[in-house]
Formats: sequence, structure tokens, C-alpha cells
Amino acid sequence: MEALLRITTIPMEYEMKIQKARLEYSSSKSDVTMNRDRGGMTMENHPIKVRLDTYNARNSVCPTTTESVRQAADKGKAAALDATAAYAKESAMLLDPKIPNALNQIFSQRAQQPTGEFGLRFIPTTGPDIEWSDPDLSMQYQMDKLSFDIKVLNGNFEFIPGSIEMSITQMPDVNIEYIGKPLYVPPSAANLFNHTSMDVLA
Repeated sequence: MEALLRITTIPMEYEMKIQKARLEYSSSKSDVTMNRDRGGMTMENHPIKVRLDTYNARNSVCPTTTESVRQAADKGKAAALDATAAYAKESAMLLDPKIPNALNQIFSQRAQQPTGEFGLRFIPTTGPDIEWSDPDLSMQYQMDKLSFDIKVLNGNFEFIPGSIEMSITQMPDVNIEYIGKPLYVPPSAANLFNHTSMDVLA
């Protein structure tokens, strides 16, 4: 007896996508700041200084009013002292009985011509007073200075868990197919169908 039914089983089809777990690290940027301090060269110069004082030199040639008064006072004082000494000497001569004609000797001494060194001199009698200070030169050089400021930020770690995705592409199914000959009720209809088929073929 031949099989009348053909049963076909269609299995279920599916797809799986698996994503592994991973650890990601994101680094941050680093900032670098540079500062520059400029140097330079400084120079300080103190030239020679001359101090010239000509007060005494000028007074020896043409004294000022104050200096003239002072010099005249000094000369008057010296003349008074000399006159006092001379008068004292002459008085001693007059009182000395051993000196005959003392008055005539005094007159003769006063009438004598001056002897000795004359007051010949060159002017000015003194030079200027000169003072000076030594020159001074100082230099200072400063190099440039560089400073760096580095800021490093910490990175971030991120954990991404794994995942599993499943998608069904075909659902399971069962196909039942009848492969036998047609059944007629009543059975006499089968003969009628066969004759009709033969007539058509003829």
C-alpha cells in the first residue's frame, strides 16, 4: 500500500550576536604652560669727577673784600707786635747807663736803609686745590628664565558589559502533503472521471 501523505518538518532557524565585555580607557589632554621671564643687561657708569677749588689761588692774586680785610688785620697785628718789640728794645737802651748817647744810636738805627731779603714773589702764590674720584663701570647680565607648568589629568575607565542578541529568522513548521490519488464518493464517480479523461485525451 502506498503512502498517501508526505510530512515535511521545517526546523526553527535563528541568529545569535554575541558582544564580548570590554574595558575602555579614555585619556584626557595634558596642558603645558610655558612662562618666559626676559633677562637683560644693565650697565651703570660713573665717570671720573674732578673737584677744582681755586679760592686760595684767586685770593692770592685778587683777594676778595673779606680776604683783604683779614690780610690787613694780620699785617696790622704783625706791625703792632714789631713796633712793641722795637719800642721795648729802645726803652731798654735808654735805661742802660752803659750805653753812651743811646738816643743817637736809636735815631741812627731808625734811619738805616732796610737790608735783607726783599718781598719778591710770584703770583699766584698757591695753586688750585684739585680732588678727583676714580671712574666706576659696573655691568650686570641676567639670562632669560623659562618655567614650565604641566597639568596631567587622570584618564577614565569605562566597563562595557557583554551582550547576547538572538533573532529567529524562521519559525518551525510542519508541512503535510497528500500524495495519493483522489478519492470519490461514491466510488462509481471514479470510473466516470477516468472515461472522461480518456475522451479528452482522444
